[in-house]
Amino acid sequence: MTDPSSQTDSDDWRQTHLGRLLGHAMRRFDERVLALMAHDSDVPLALSNLAARAQISAAHIHITRHLARGGSRLTELAERAGMTKQAMGTLVDQCEAWNLVTREPDPLDARARRVRFTADGLAWLDAFHQAVTQAEAEFRASVGSEVATVVMLGLEAYAS
Repeated sequence: MTDPSSQTDSDDWRQTHLGRLLGHAMRRFDERVLALMAHDSDVPLALSNLAARAQISAAHIHITRHLARGGSRLTELAERAGMTKQAMGTLVDQCEAWNLVTREPDPLDARARRVRFTADGLAWLDAFHQAVTQAEAEFRASVGSEVATVVMLGLEAYAS
């Protein structure tokens, strides 16, 4: 067995490995998107105030990313976001209280309910799209168009 104190390798890898860098990049990107949305005049005031006070988090973005425009069942939404039904239910409860989404009867199954965007939620979704577009443009400007393209292609290949 090798004596750990005799190793010449640095422990820097623990701070600079791919997973850690991806996590930091994702948090930075989501924070930028929320900051842009907090200052978007098209976002309903109550929602922009929540974003400005960091009450809406990256977890709430799962609903924005994964809820179909026509609505989704809670189980579908949780599956798309990679979350438990219970955790997604908590997020939906919060978003419903903020008038971002509503629950309605499912026309295909009387026992089920569908989560749908409200009018404010659709305005939020449109603002999310604009903020993501701007944040991606800022990323391209920061690292260069060629590097940004390689990163996007690499991440798409890795995620599939």
